[in-house]
Amino acid sequence: MRRFNFVRDPAPDSVGHNVEEFLHWLDGPACLFFTGEDTDRTRALVTLLHGNEPSGVMALHRWILSGQRPAVNVVCVVASVAAALAPPVFSQRMLPRARDLNRCFRPPFDDAQGELAQEILEILRLHNPEAVVDMHNTSGSGPSFGVCTYMDRQHDALVSLFTRRLIVSNLGLGALMEISEENFPTVTVEVGGRLDEEAHELAHEGMCRYFAAPVVLDQGDTDWGLELLCDPIRLELNDNVTLTYADQPSASYDITLKEDIEHHNFGAVSPDTLLGWARGPERSLFTALDAGGRCAVSRLVRIDNGELYPAQGLKLFMITNNAAIAESDCLFYAVADDGSTICEAD
Repeated sequence: MRRFNFVRDPAPDSVGHNVEEFLHWLDGPACLFFTGEDTDRTRALVTLLHGNEPSGVMALHRWILSGQRPAVNVVCVVASVAAALAPPVFSQRMLPRARDLNRCFRPPFDDAQGELAQEILEILRLHNPEAVVDMHNTSGSGPSFGVCTYMDRQHDALVSLFTRRLIVSNLGLGALMEISEENFPTVTVEVGGRLDEEAHELAHEGMCRYFAAPVVLDQGDTDWGLELLCDPIRLELNDNVTLTYADQPSASYDITLKEDIEHHNFGAVSPDTLLGWARGPERSLFTALDAGGRCAVSRLVRIDNGELYPAQGLKLFMITNNAAIAESDCLFYAVADDGSTICEAD
């Protein structure tokens, strides 16, 4: 069953006066095709894989209203429209009982979210774009960054249209960016917090560059000057571990993280930086695996007299202060404080 609505070159006066009207006009998952000045090449933009991440669809609506024509054909996939419209607007990551769509881009495609992801992949293969940008917001407030599965000049060039920070990670979670190939370079761009005006503006500025530039892939040995963060490790909660956020420990929860913990996003933390409070041994509360599949909990955190600290100097990112997201996804990602891979202890 086809789930997507397909629209070609929508007129600016047809898409609504604001982003909520635009979402109602889309009426479900949508694929919008814009004819470029050069009709022999195509780029792709994917956004709203998560219904609570508005910057990409806001930027797209703003770009359509401007009446511009892109340098090359652009195919835009707007995915979780129903989740975005669930009241209050842009509050739901996904609909109740639905899987995270950005974990569904690998088989089996045996539920509604998997089938939606499969159709997105089919759309991209049909159009064979020269590049794919998957635009997101971070769940907590923080600076922008890009993510790719391996580092080369093409991925660097794409990310540099939006930000100067690149995470190189291949965690195999079923994310869209994992489809990246040399002739189909795909990057995730996290433009910043979903409630941050800066993020909305960065999304629009970067999207305009991506649509308007005659060339977006590197043609030589350009040094894009990106800050690189390599092979991050995810810190996750074990099953049935309870979590809250507060400025003092809560006796009703296994773990209490400090309310302002998201302020550490992309900052270096030392072994004496208090992250929160926890009851029990580290491995009974957390799970973390490095790229080799080895337990890395003791390399990330330590508990001392009920207080939770980094186990060593680290750089943390994708920190959220949303307990539901932390429980269903992860608490944060970490690399060494110089951006390198966290090595196994000798």
